[in-house]
Amino acid sequence: MFNIFDGTQHFSFFNFWLLLSALLLQLVTLRYLLRLKSKKNTPMTSNRVVLDSCALIDGRILSIAETGFLAHTIIVPQRVLHELQLLADTADHYKRSRARFGLDIVKDLQKALPNRVIILEDSLPEAMPTDTAITEIALQQNAVLCTIDYNLNKVATIKKVTVLNVNELAHALRPAHLPGETVKIKIVQKGEVRGQGVGYLEEGTMVVVDGAANSIGKIVDASISRMLQTEAGRMVFAKKL
Repeated sequence: MFNIFDGTQHFSFFNFWLLLSALLLQLVTLRYLLRLKSKKNTPMTSNRVVLDSCALIDGRILSIAETGFLAHTIIVPQRVLHELQLLADTADHYKRSRARFGLDIVKDLQKALPNRVIILEDSLPEAMPTDTAITEIALQQNAVLCTIDYNLNKVATIKKVTVLNVNELAHALRPAHLPGETVKIKIVQKGEVRGQGVGYLEEGTMVVVDGAANSIGKIVDASISRMLQTEAGRMVFAKKL
């Protein structure tokens, strides 16, 4: 067998090739991991936010902007306005009223932030679905995307677009309740487990109260025992006093 080393080193050409390949593989892997770490540690520096129709119809974006917590330039794509205009002329009363409310929110944003609201025309194909186009606009503008649409949130995240979700913000701002704290809860229905009653705090947090199944329609004093964070929001467990 051909040896590339003489004397005591008996490395064959085949073994040398395997060793070299292993070293190259390690170098490529290390380079990839370093690039991945660099991307994760890169802060978001965008100062623009694109609004979709859901964020406008929801309306809370106006309050957030007026309080100064949203220091971004706000981009409203023209195709989003067109979508709202079509809904505003529909025969469905609910859709019509919500769409008109969304258009009013755009006007109010322009009044509140006259130099920071941009109505953007884009060169994307008209036949492109609105959700796809909005994600592309966010990428083109190096902007974050504000939406409460679950599916659009997922698609944008897959495409590496940062998403601002007003629902997640609202959940994060709900006050924390500590074990042992006493709260007053109106029981509105029975729980899934026997003996439990269910009520809601003023900000919307659901409270499951042991021993309150027979107190539906009544306000009871309850002692908080623990809290649970779920995908749907925060749940509080308590015991009736």
